[in-house]
Amino acid sequence: MRRTKLWLNTCMALKLTLRSFVYQTEKRIQKLRFKSQGNLPALLGISFPKSGTHLLDQILLGFSNVAPYAKRVHSFYAEYEGESGKKREPQQALAWLDSLGSNDIASAHLFARPDAIKKVCSPKFIPYFIFRDPRDVVVSHVFYVTEMESKHVHHAYYQSLPDFDERLKVSILGRQDTNIEFPNIADRFAPYLNWLNQKEVLSIHFEDLIHNRAETLTRIMNHFLDKVPLQTSGDLILDSLESSINPTKSPTFRSGKTGEWKKYFKDEHKDLFKKVAGDLLIKLGYERDSEW
Repeated sequence: MRRTKLWLNTCMALKLTLRSFVYQTEKRIQKLRFKSQGNLPALLGISFPKSGTHLLDQILLGFSNVAPYAKRVHSFYAEYEGESGKKREPQQALAWLDSLGSNDIASAHLFARPDAIKKVCSPKFIPYFIFRDPRDVVVSHVFYVTEMESKHVHHAYYQSLPDFDERLKVSILGRQDTNIEFPNIADRFAPYLNWLNQKEVLSIHFEDLIHNRAETLTRIMNHFLDKVPLQTSGDLILDSLESSINPTKSPTFRSGKTGEWKKYFKDEHKDLFKKVAGDLLIKLGYERDSEW
């Protein structure tokens, strides 16, 4: 057993070393390709879970075709450890942000704590924040945890529930029967809300990338150009961003549709959601009132 564990740890270390070598080599090649542009701020895609994380990653990687950015994501950070569900310390997020350098592209489920905001809203980064109708989020969460990620901390529990309706209730209300932190959907979103108040961070509705893609990609491009005035034509940049989108490479991009919650919410789910997160929908602009 000890030999097996040692072998696995050695293989993991070698894999990380190889990945780092390939990544740094690709960055050097990109700098040679675009040697006139020099060091540029890191692109940072912040997302609420199940809200288009991979889609935003793909779009940001599109900038690597017109500027000396890495052609793959540097790293991904989440406030909770995937398999254990343990909440990471705030200092870990700050250390991760410090690890990012010029010409990197990175992705995170990152809380909008004051210290993190100060770093993210500095000249070091060009930050974006993507979010989605929380009703679609809870539906996506059920599918992901139950069917797509067997190592997820809540997988066994979701599998033990009798049907989708019961799992959806848990996704809305959270869990109180465990020492693993999993609050209701409004409380899960609350630590991200302050990203919406930062002028340095471009906020993106996931739905706009589906229904108003050209306009939204233009906003993403212009936010970038505000800090990096490329000489490349806008049409070429937009073509690069558009062509980088590939939903088949996203493990959580189920359908590319919006409003799917209407297929799954029963009256009981609507009542529960309104009770815990009705105000959140209004704050995010998805509803004007509770009459839905």
